[in-house]
Amino acid sequence: MQKNLHQNKVKLVLGLLLVFLLALIREFETQLFYDPFLTFFKSEYATLPFPKYEPFRLFLGLLLRYGLNSLLSLALLYVIFEDRDIVKFSGVLFAVFFVVLLLAFFYILSFHNQNYLLLFYVRRFLIQPIFILLFIPGFYYQKRLK
Repeated sequence: MQKNLHQNKVKLVLGLLLVFLLALIREFETQLFYDPFLTFFKSEYATLPFPKYEPFRLFLGLLLRYGLNSLLSLALLYVIFEDRDIVKFSGVLFAVFFVVLLLAFFYILSFHNQNYLLLFYVRRFLIQPIFILLFIPGFYYQKRLK
């Protein structure tokens, strides 16, 4: 009983630390990542033209941010479920989602650059750890069924 209580405290502290690290990424996003769309979407963007951007730097910034968010999310999944298969499966999903969303993002930038709302939401999935909000309840439900 004592060991189980200690293990749950450790899991709770690790989980909170990982969530805190995700919050730090969000807090220091302007200092850590190149993304001219951060200030663009915080303004009255509907009447503004797209900001000038460097595609390669933007790609690297999105890759770094998505990668950090994904690694922390995978660590959080491991802390919660302690199941390597869940982490492996989630890692594959994160990779597939990154490729699909990145292609969609640059396609919208190149060919539908007046569709601000679509770009906003595709970019949101790239820069925020939204998938973890779907994975945790999904895997929890799956575990409960077994």
